[in-house]
Amino acid sequence: MKFVCGIDEAGRGPIAGPVTAGAVILPALFPYEILDDSKALSEKKREYAAEIIMSEAIAYGIGWVWPSEIDKINIHNASLLAMIRAYSLLTIKANIVMVDGKFIPTIDTEAIAVIKGDLKIREIQAASILAKTARDRWMIRYSWIDDRYGFEKHKGYPTTYHREKCREHGISYIHRKSYKIL
Repeated sequence: MKFVCGIDEAGRGPIAGPVTAGAVILPALFPYEILDDSKALSEKKREYAAEIIMSEAIAYGIGWVWPSEIDKINIHNASLLAMIRAYSLLTIKANIVMVDGKFIPTIDTEAIAVIKGDLKIREIQAASILAKTARDRWMIRYSWIDDRYGFEKHKGYPTTYHREKCREHGISYIHRKSYKIL
């Protein structure tokens, strides 16, 4: 049996929090109609799809790279590292890996880069959904620890409100210090 793995990341654009990646192998009889690019789905539909993906996928992994690591190796390399970490968590290895974008992480399986793959490839869509929902949940939960920045609202993206809070309180432990924040 041939296994196709999709990989995508979430969180390149924020100025705070981790970058995450999902790696997913789906079964043939998966309800593909629930999938789309994670950014095109409402939060409610994304959450629903993530639950189905996690319960029905043949295998999945979610990789994390933390702000201090991003600051050391840059967001490009951090995104690739998150993909490697996600892929390494799979309990079954794929025959081929399809990665959203132009760059392929260093993994031990044949892989191809698919530009705009999150619009075309179901496994990449599933990976995108897992990466985004995991990251968003983490940012919401972090806001319970530090409520000064409103992370539950903007998930670390550089909104006007977020930047105002950074000016008011300074930057937090989870801000990416190598980014232009203020």
